[in-house]
Amino acid sequence: MSILVKISEIESEMARTQRNKATAHHLGLLKARLAKLRRELITPKGGGGGAAGDGFDVAKTGDARIGFVGFPSVGKSTLLSNLAGVYSEVAAYEFTTLTTVPGVIRYKGAKIQLLDLPGIIEGAKDGKGRGRQVIAVARTCNLILIVLDVLKPLGDKKLIERELEGFGIRLNKEPPNIGFKRKDKGGINFTATCAQTELDGDTVKSILAEYKIHNADITLRSDSTADDLIDVVEGNRVYLPCIYVLNKIDQISIEELDIIYKVPHCVPISAHHRWNFDDLLERMWDYLQLVRIYTKPKGQLPDYTSPVVLPDGHTAVEDFCLKIHKNLMKELKYALVWGASVKHNPQKVGKDHVMEDEDVIQLVKK
Repeated sequence: MSILVKISEIESEMARTQRNKATAHHLGLLKARLAKLRRELITPKGGGGGAAGDGFDVAKTGDARIGFVGFPSVGKSTLLSNLAGVYSEVAAYEFTTLTTVPGVIRYKGAKIQLLDLPGIIEGAKDGKGRGRQVIAVARTCNLILIVLDVLKPLGDKKLIERELEGFGIRLNKEPPNIGFKRKDKGGINFTATCAQTELDGDTVKSILAEYKIHNADITLRSDSTADDLIDVVEGNRVYLPCIYVLNKIDQISIEELDIIYKVPHCVPISAHHRWNFDDLLERMWDYLQLVRIYTKPKGQLPDYTSPVVLPDGHTAVEDFCLKIHKNLMKELKYALVWGASVKHNPQKVGKDHVMEDEDVIQLVKK
């Protein structure tokens, strides 16, 4: 029996099964089996199937990468060309495929790569075509833009979300607060630090048994689901921020537009007329959580034209040095920092000092 047939049978059984406390154990098992089959579909045994990125060799450039996902004719290409046309630097892009279209924009001093990823929802979840390669590129993005037609957004949104979810991409979610540690012996040690509505010791043990895990420490620190536990055990999920871009707002009324603005993570635009691009760019910047650090050579004014851009959470002086050159840390004596992260301007700091957006740094070598 093929993997696709097995997946179809499990999905049918899950659809038939009533969801309640009595069936939670059985549904948890089915979800674990489904996750294992999906993994087999994406990465077949024996490592065959050609190079993972074959035909989609778009080199990662710039400070961040944004992937555009959506059905054909929703305006992804228009959005990409108009954004890149208005806000970009002129550059030549090297890529080997006609299906992944890259562009680069400069915004607030950062260089951001944009990728149009067509075909991501055309049977990709079922291993058709080049689904694996397209998804491999999507997983490397720092932000996903799901481009939807404002006249039929909900159906398309659910289909695309389901496709991405099937490939282990979690949109606008935090990783589950579950501690999981494999052991050599001692059985399953299950602890819950708060009340659980879905998972109990037996369900956890049966899900782990499906993965042939019989010795592990499991700590549930929040009210968790079987899906959360499976995600932690699989260990290959990526958690990405996502903005839903509702295109073609020139075809709806002001009243409808007001309603759309209240939907979480949504930005209404018109790619054709270039309406509301400023709002979209600002939202993209917020979701990317980038931090700009300006450099100051000794005896000169700071260079405010080309900041060193770091991801939030990795803004220590050591991260800054490694971004410039891996050997710079060996030569560093200390750094002088001006800005919001220090009490005095300038302040002498070491490699562990964490900087904030638009700080200025001067490195002093040994």
